[in-house]
Amino acid sequence: MGIIGWIVLGLLAGLIAKAILPGRQGGGLIITMVLGVVGALLGGFIGSALFGAGLEDFFSIQTWLLAILGSIIVLLIYGFLTKNRARA
Repeated sequence: MGIIGWIVLGLLAGLIAKAILPGRQGGGLIITMVLGVVGALLGGFIGSALFGAGLEDFFSIQTWLLAILGSIIVLLIYGFLTKNRARA
């Protein structure tokens, strides 16, 4: 998968992850999509490290599940960090 495929996958995975997470997360659409790209990379790393399966093909369900899982993790961490910063 090329760099454009990675970016598109991450952008869409970020949007899906934000729709899955309950409540209101901070950040707008751009932040969500950037975090989705980071999450897709994280999901690919976790998948290859734990299961021996990384991000392979754009239309593979395995690729999408790993990217969305990584995006959810990154969005949760981002929400935790920004929630504590707003209180201080």
